[in-house]
Amino acid sequence: MPVLVASDLDRTLIYSAGALALTMPDARAPRLLCVEVHESRPLSFMTETSAALLTELGDTAVFVPTTTRTRKQYQRINLPGPEPKFAICANGGHLLVDGVTDEDWHTRVQAKLAAQCAPLEEVRDHLATTADPAWVRKHRIAEDLFAYLVVERDVLPEEWVKDLAVWAENRGWTVSLQGRKIYAVPKPLTKSAAMREVAHRTNATLTLAAGDSLLDADLLLAADRSWRPGHGELADEAWTAPNVTALPERGVLAGERILREFLRAAHPSSP
Repeated sequence: MPVLVASDLDRTLIYSAGALALTMPDARAPRLLCVEVHESRPLSFMTETSAALLTELGDTAVFVPTTTRTRKQYQRINLPGPEPKFAICANGGHLLVDGVTDEDWHTRVQAKLAAQCAPLEEVRDHLATTADPAWVRKHRIAEDLFAYLVVERDVLPEEWVKDLAVWAENRGWTVSLQGRKIYAVPKPLTKSAAMREVAHRTNATLTLAAGDSLLDADLLLAADRSWRPGHGELADEAWTAPNVTALPERGVLAGERILREFLRAAHPSSP
């Protein structure tokens, strides 16, 4: 029976140069494979070992890339292994089937957002009027579903982020700080809902998940078994749950460990 693996990508399976955490001596650093190029520059990496593990996983389970990235940002990534039939983008706002948006799913998501939380325009305007240009580099709207800022972390006031989280909470939105990005996302816009939809369509009998950020928490809770790396928002908060295993590995080697755990859980009889 099918095993479904829904995994976050950035800082879970793939890593920017700044997030690799190569703390070992240079001569012992793992060989890396570039899996994303943007504006003619290498942007994201995984180890060659991870690439082999992901290929094996794609051959034996329903692997579903699950990301907050927009569709355009996701399509820059060239993952090893079989092309996934399903992908979850925009934090669950878009379900891709063979690379094409499932319009019925997207319409259902939009209706839920309209009914359950404040409109995007209100959040966008609040960010525009309260975020200081001294530390904001970019204002972005993703897929007309949520907003995010690109910031200078060194001068970002922690109190501003906390105040934004309270303001958003009262309007049915949530806030997540990931690297240099601050996300404001409607609470009903979840990766877990999209994962359940794919599980239903594939008749999956076991669901596995991994992620590192606050926006992954609902996904990890919804899966039968989940893992989080030793870095990221969830690790910083020491967040866990009965079905979630907190791994000690940080950086790109955490991606290797997560893929090994996926394979071991999908095939318990394997060594």
